[in-house]
Amino acid sequence: MAKRDYYEVLGVTKDVSKQDLKKAYRKQAIKYHPDKNPNNKEAEEKFKEAAEAYEILNNQEKRKRYDQFGHSGLSGSSGFSGQNMDMEDIFSQFGDIFGGFSGFSGFGGGGRERGRRVSKGADLRVKMKLTLEEILNGVTKKIKVKKYISCKSCNGTGAERGSSYDTCSTCRGTGQVTRITRTILGQMQTSSICPHCSGEGRIITNKCKNCYGEGIVKKEETISIDIPKGVSDEMQVSMSGKGNAARRGGINGDLFVLIEEEKHKDFIRYENDLHYDLHISFPEAALGIIAEVPTLEHKVKIKIHAGTQSGKILRLRNKGLPSVNSYGRGDLVLTINVWIPKFLTKEEKKLLEKLKKSNNFNPKPSKTEKNFFEKMKDYF
Repeated sequence: MAKRDYYEVLGVTKDVSKQDLKKAYRKQAIKYHPDKNPNNKEAEEKFKEAAEAYEILNNQEKRKRYDQFGHSGLSGSSGFSGQNMDMEDIFSQFGDIFGGFSGFSGFGGGGRERGRRVSKGADLRVKMKLTLEEILNGVTKKIKVKKYISCKSCNGTGAERGSSYDTCSTCRGTGQVTRITRTILGQMQTSSICPHCSGEGRIITNKCKNCYGEGIVKKEETISIDIPKGVSDEMQVSMSGKGNAARRGGINGDLFVLIEEEKHKDFIRYENDLHYDLHISFPEAALGIIAEVPTLEHKVKIKIHAGTQSGKILRLRNKGLPSVNSYGRGDLVLTINVWIPKFLTKEEKKLLEKLKKSNNFNPKPSKTEKNFFEKMKDYF
């Protein structure tokens, strides 16, 4: 049977651009695609005819010969004839034409390859305890984790060295199986993961004896983790690809490190500030002293003025913790607590009795001086 004019097949004129030619072929391919026309021999032939026409007209040299000599000018030319090729060959040759089209499964060779299931390893979660000193500067820690790693005997393929795979006979390498059901609304098509190959599109012919074809084995692995400075309790640090290895060469899972902040003997943390209770005696509060105060790095000396009241709050700038991913740093907040002894000797009682009679020891709070709760309210 005489071949139809290629321009006529695609419904275009001889001056058609490459972009419009591609659109015209895609339109014909969708119209006569075997998924849309199951068991339709005529549609299959037109599908192949359109593929052949596009293959010739999309090639500058072949198109030039065809325009000059017609079909006879193509005899003996290299390339393929759509009429003599099966569907897989056409999909493989022009998979990019169908890419992104929804509605039909397995559209194009590229699409079919992408349909194969890529497994992902399970994520891992571990807890890590940190001191405030470690949080201050950041720290690198090594932990031992039991997890699935890639099998070294088969390089994670699951196949014994030197052996190969067979294309899955159920899904023909696509990783999916398609079912067409007739309903009152027409034919309905559904796709699902191939149960025979679990969506991989291939079957191992000779399984690795070390991992039994899984491509992964469970081992203990030492992982080095860089913890940034300024992290806080219950914050999560993620490490991409450090989780469980995937079966047969898939994508590794991730490792998530949950921070647990250890209690400090001196400080209480509130966001990036550190709070410290400084206890001084009554005479020290009355007379004033130079007090030594701890920080996370070293001790510092501060002046406590005479007449300092219990509950007074002092702030040492930039002596707290750094902010994550920033240059700022919190403060060290000191609360002055005047220590009152619970038990007194006879001599101490006599001294205090004399002082009690002194008018200077009667409470005379300033009207402008705020009480403890007002100070804390302003702070928070």
